[in-house]
Amino acid sequence: MQAIAIYHNKGGVGKTTTAVNLAAAFTNKGKKVLLVDIDAQANSTFATGLIKFQFEEEDDLKDRNIFHIISAGDFNFIPEIVRRSKGFNTPEIDVIPSHITLIDEQQRLTRIAASRLRLNMKLQQVEDDYDLVIIDAPPSRDLYAEIALIAADYLIIPSDLKPFANQGLSNVKNFVSEVNETRSSIGKQPLNVLGVLPSKVLTNNRYLEHVFPRQREAVVQRYGLPLLDTVIYERIALSNCVNNTLTMGNLEIPDPKSIFEFDADSESVKEFRNLSYEVMQKIGA
Repeated sequence: MQAIAIYHNKGGVGKTTTAVNLAAAFTNKGKKVLLVDIDAQANSTFATGLIKFQFEEEDDLKDRNIFHIISAGDFNFIPEIVRRSKGFNTPEIDVIPSHITLIDEQQRLTRIAASRLRLNMKLQQVEDDYDLVIIDAPPSRDLYAEIALIAADYLIIPSDLKPFANQGLSNVKNFVSEVNETRSSIGKQPLNVLGVLPSKVLTNNRYLEHVFPRQREAVVQRYGLPLLDTVIYERIALSNCVNNTLTMGNLEIPDPKSIFEFDADSESVKEFRNLSYEVMQKIGA
């Protein structure tokens, strides 16, 4: 089993889109995949169809989510918390959902040193059950991001390669260095950075001809990070698949889909297949 964190400390760069659709791509190749959402915004949880409720009293996630994994060491193990995605992909994927209550719990968990290691420990206990784990980390340098990077073997950094996202790469590198100290203390190798993934890239010809190449070069030359070959472009189908809805009576129920389920013939499907091939080659899966 190999774990890949999807992380950038800037939001809006396609982190969740990358996490859920890469998980779907691996699943479609016959891999056993676990998607872990450790972002309090719960975007991956929503995107995989696990937030269907309209009212708080219907919330079936509050008592079984990622918080319960990291709040205790001797109970609440992954097989007890895991859910199957709902209507997201064929086949569906296993998900450890997140919940907005993570925001309220962070201060308490930060005071407990062991909380940083519990996801790592509990993933080790299911290493025979999954081939790949995708961890959707929050866009911040906080406890939850630290937990994700401690538990992962590899890191993908999605970026739209616009100036603010590129400038944030120095912070990502510094954070990885700090996390590597903790990893070393528990006998784990340094986090393997697979590369910066160009994502949500504009398809404007002038941008692609004049700006995009310079921003790609800056990732390598200025920030000293590897760059993945695959590019995930900003496309209508990719945006619409997560916002898909189902009409039931007078209600519009969220019915998000993977890009493979939403539009199997789209260019985005080809891009995520390419990404899955590239990642598998790099990690030797």
